[in-house]
Amino acid sequence: MKYYIIAGEASGDLHASNLMKALKEEDPDADFRFWGGDLMQAQGGKMVKHYRELAFMGFAEVIMNLRTIFSNIKLCKEDIKSYNPDVIIYIDYPGFNMRIAEWAKKQGYQNHYYISPQIWAWKENRIKKIKRDVDHMYVILPFEKQFYEEKHNFPVEFVGHPLLDAIQDRQPPQAEEFRKEHNLGNKPIIALLPGSRKQEIEKMLSIMLSVTDHFKDYQFVIAGAPSQDSEFYQEFTSRKNVSLIMNKTYDVLSLAHAALVTSGTATLETALFKVPEVVCYKGSYISYHIAKRIINLDYISLVNLIMDREVVKELIQSELNTENLKKELTKILQEDKREEIFSEYHELELKLGGAGASKNTAKLIMKNI
Repeated sequence: MKYYIIAGEASGDLHASNLMKALKEEDPDADFRFWGGDLMQAQGGKMVKHYRELAFMGFAEVIMNLRTIFSNIKLCKEDIKSYNPDVIIYIDYPGFNMRIAEWAKKQGYQNHYYISPQIWAWKENRIKKIKRDVDHMYVILPFEKQFYEEKHNFPVEFVGHPLLDAIQDRQPPQAEEFRKEHNLGNKPIIALLPGSRKQEIEKMLSIMLSVTDHFKDYQFVIAGAPSQDSEFYQEFTSRKNVSLIMNKTYDVLSLAHAALVTSGTATLETALFKVPEVVCYKGSYISYHIAKRIINLDYISLVNLIMDREVVKELIQSELNTENLKKELTKILQEDKREEIFSEYHELELKLGGAGASKNTAKLIMKNI
């Protein structure tokens, strides 16, 4: 069968690639055409656009790039028509995907959504469009099934979280060889995960790096995003005790003693690697104040949202400064605090339902087509 898959971010590329792998096991003749990234490309098929051409961060940035966004929507519709897939699979990325889904439903295509838009956080009125345009929804957070079915009378399938698959399937690096290969010393590693988009990296890294002089017994390693070139990070790597490792975030996390992480999927990834973390977020003034008025959540990190309590410290907007970051990083380096965090992480993993999300979703897609 022919599968058209749309992923617009680095995390979507990862989860879509694992889904493609699982679909090929169910359907050896699977043919893919997609919007995504390098991980999806490694599974075969034809890439239409790379997600690095699609990622715009925040309300103000989206408005500034509306012309490009509408051009991409037009291209996507034309490409789907030309390809004529048996099913369209949407991976999160709701601003773009919901527009395509509305059009595709009218054209008679099957719409399957893997990794729900976070309408429980904001834009809950999107439920009307989801119920109208989405044939099958596969959710990855345990509270989402209750949200959709009990609150909105829309049946969904909870398939487990795909990060468990991604982490379970990987081969961990040999610590000594990895350190040698990347010229890392023997000091414990504090990982810096500043995000994947240029705008957020520029904002976050300068703040994260402002604490390096206060932790001279540790070495800081920037996990370079696959969506960026190493040259982009050069201005941030001139400090002593700071290294850059590109496209190996999981390897860095597997060896990290602690981490400073920009809010997003990376907060959950860090927790599943059992790395104590401080969650950081600072957006543009306009984007932050718009978000503050329309997002109704007690937390911004997936870890705290899933646990429904503060497991990891979140430093948001004005709270994200050198003094607070130094204070919170010091806390998670203390042994008693670390033991408390590890216990919470174990409970978090149990709540996520175990590995197998990709295979579960592939089987359901085949069943439902």
